Amino acid sequence: MPVTLADMRSAERTVDLRDVAALAAAVGIVGMSYGALAASAGIPWPLVVGMSLLVFAGGSQFLAVAVVVAGGAPVAAVAAGLLINLRHLPFGLAIGEVVGRSWPARLVGAHLLIDENVALTRSRGTGPRGTRVYWLCGASLFVAWNLGSVVGLLAGGRIPDPAVFGVDAAFPAALLALLLPSLRQADARRVGIAAAVLALAATPFLPAGVPVLVGLAGLLVALRPAQEVRS
Repeated sequence: MPVTLADMRSAERTVDLRDVAALAAAVGIVGMSYGALAASAGIPWPLVVGMSLLVFAGGSQFLAVAVVVAGGAPVAAVAAGLLINLRHLPFGLAIGEVVGRSWPARLVGAHLLIDENVALTRSRGTGPRGTRVYWLCGASLFVAWNLGSVVGLLAGGRIPDPAVFGVDAAFPAALLALLLPSLRQADARRVGIAAAVLALAATPFLPAGVPVLVGLAGLLVALRPAQEVRS
């Protein structure tokens, strides 16, 4: 029996739902860890929930809690979070086509813009499928993160570190798997290798999240004129 267009689209939706569900489960576990850490640090629950709803950026939220626990001022926590979230600027340029053109869509879409959502969306292209995946993934991760934060907040210190579940390794592995198809292009490989080297070199000296910004300098490799192929 020949495969129809409807069959292909149904298979695509099944794959998309599977991948989104896997990411949402991992994000929920990390959210529980965040809520538990914040509760153990004595941060008031309205602030914990408010950060999950209004900030929705795991790295920034963990860093803010760490700064507060270390005795840092709230201004320092906010500044550190903003620095880490600067990576969202190029992310926005990368997925701007799939979010929509209306201001309400762009405003809500910007709030749902996180690493995992951008990576999964980019792997689905910039057409209708990419748009569908972006909103489905963004909404699912937002709900999973906030529910996880509340569960962790209620459970307190009984939620272990995400590393116990291997989630800390699962995220990089998932992002790498989503990135692999784009590495077929020579320019993408050069940029990826340069960015990885720069980020790894900066990791021992900079706070978590900042090496990612340093890795953006790998884009300069793409500006190098392509060498002519000699016969």
